[in-house]
Amino acid sequence: MAFSFNFDIPLVTEETDDKENKGDKAKDVDLKCSKSSTTVLKMKDAVEHKPCLNPLSKMENWVPETITIGSLPPLLCLNESVFEKTSCEREDSEEILAKTLTQNSDLISGVYEGGLKIWECTYDLLQYIDNEGEVFAGKRVLDLGCGAGLLGILALKRGAIRVDFQDYNSTVIEQLTIPNVFLNCEDDDDNDDDEKNSSPPPKRKSLNSSQELLDHCGFFSGDWNSFLALMQKKTSVPKYDIIFTSETIYNTDYYASLHSVFSDLLDRNGNVYLATKSHYFGVGGGLHMFENFVEQKNVFQIKYLKDVEEGLKRHVVSLSFKK
Repeated sequence: MAFSFNFDIPLVTEETDDKENKGDKAKDVDLKCSKSSTTVLKMKDAVEHKPCLNPLSKMENWVPETITIGSLPPLLCLNESVFEKTSCEREDSEEILAKTLTQNSDLISGVYEGGLKIWECTYDLLQYIDNEGEVFAGKRVLDLGCGAGLLGILALKRGAIRVDFQDYNSTVIEQLTIPNVFLNCEDDDDNDDDEKNSSPPPKRKSLNSSQELLDHCGFFSGDWNSFLALMQKKTSVPKYDIIFTSETIYNTDYYASLHSVFSDLLDRNGNVYLATKSHYFGVGGGLHMFENFVEQKNVFQIKYLKDVEEGLKRHVVSLSFKK
């Protein structure tokens, strides 16, 4: 599957890099970069979304698909191709659905940050969780740059007491994340195999279970700086035991705000789980660049947890506060 991006950054023209990475580029990433001397960061004010009690009842033309990884519970997700085919029928004040189609791009920096796709590193992190048996019971979790929200949804299904979902785009939160949470978690009963395997799940659920689910969730959109400012204004600033984030370090301009979220919202004994590619061609970001940034800040220690060699090299790492 080829991925297409649209960044407002200078083109990389070093011949040695181009020759060395040409094969990997063709295999995995097709980058579209516009010529510009500087990167212009566009901010989006943070918003806390308050879903209605029956969000699925208001949706039209929705088709769930089932994602199964190892021994993890099956995860339901709205089908991406349906979004593309029905984009003109959906509420989208940001117009990201139309823009991604007209520009043939999976990511437009500062406009749309790729949340409608499930990127491959998310699967790597889910597989790591399956292999290691991460325990979520009683924990507070942040799914940062959540997109479809699969990582946070798994935490909810595994007993987390609170999961907050954050994505840059409000359309992603309202049209994808929130419906996915309700598809997977409302009226969830681990002992009821028939309900878990039903397809599609019922649209209407009991209001009591809807409210109970919302009591354990929060949904936010906006850039990371404004998201952090919003959280810090709360009466009780949340501290998360686990922060999940996948494919979020492709742009070096976002490193400072990402690091601030980690340092200000992670519990002192908590862990960040980051899934990423080694390098994002045409953008300059990647694990090694981010690792250098983290080392300069001298706040976190990074531990390599999983390496994936196939295609572009990918990694799962953890960040924890230095003692």
